[in-house]
Amino acid sequence: MDLILHTEDLCLHYGGRAVLDGLSMHIPRGAIYGFVGRNGAGKTTLIRTVCGLQVPTEGSYRLFGMDYRRREIAQSRRRMGAVIETPALYGDMTAEENLREQALMLGVRTDISGLLREVGLADTGRKRARHFSLGMKQRLGIAVALVGEPEFLVLDEPINGLDPQGIVQLRELIGQLNRERGITFLISSHILPELGRLATHYGFIDRGRLLQEISAAEIEEKCRSYVRVTADDNAVLRRFLAGADIEHTTDANGSVLIYGRPAVSELTLALHERGCTLLSWREEEETVEQYYLSLLGGGEDD
Repeated sequence: MDLILHTEDLCLHYGGRAVLDGLSMHIPRGAIYGFVGRNGAGKTTLIRTVCGLQVPTEGSYRLFGMDYRRREIAQSRRRMGAVIETPALYGDMTAEENLREQALMLGVRTDISGLLREVGLADTGRKRARHFSLGMKQRLGIAVALVGEPEFLVLDEPINGLDPQGIVQLRELIGQLNRERGITFLISSHILPELGRLATHYGFIDRGRLLQEISAAEIEEKCRSYVRVTADDNAVLRRFLAGADIEHTTDANGSVLIYGRPAVSELTLALHERGCTLLSWREEEETVEQYYLSLLGGGEDD
């Protein structure tokens, strides 16, 4: 497999605390890799480490096949771009001026007008970046990262704080860059519903450890069907299911999720005999978010 990024037993400690704890990650070329974890799980630390802003305590990583300890790693990093935490923009400059400044810093020629059209900012004119919406700033940050024509783009929590329109625009831009330019993405997030519309691969992290790496196709196969049920007395419903050895869980809203395909008529009758009435019944499938929470043992994001 052609890997853009491969970390092996990567560790990073702060004051004796392991922020990254034996993390091994594999990002194949052409992937949109969703790096998923709650706030404080170690996502940004991993990204800062790969970008050369922090040095691992133990372990290693390879970027485009180059070990980070080699001098040539600088050449590998020129093949990547990153937007970490918030886009680094010159607020008093226009979008065009920000891109020109980046091109000068990198010593490269670039089609600035084409870049602005690509990210949907061609009509911003003389408007200063400080007056842009958050979504526009995110897209300009990506445009700045694209100036060096990277093969690998790292985005840290790119949809945080965006309104629905901004989320859609950013999602479409990432998909377009992946399809048309073949750019590989590492996108960290704790907002799974939107990431689930894009990612081809996932890495689930918690407390600095990678819980699992899995492709979107594999998750689709693993996500089980279930029935979402509510009754006028869910305690009675749960006792019956436990006694009948029927697998079930309860979600945060109090609905009971029954795995498999129980017969609604039989369940209705069994509950009626116990003085309980079935109120709702809806067949659903597990989401990526539910799959991630199951890896955490049912814990919720903080």
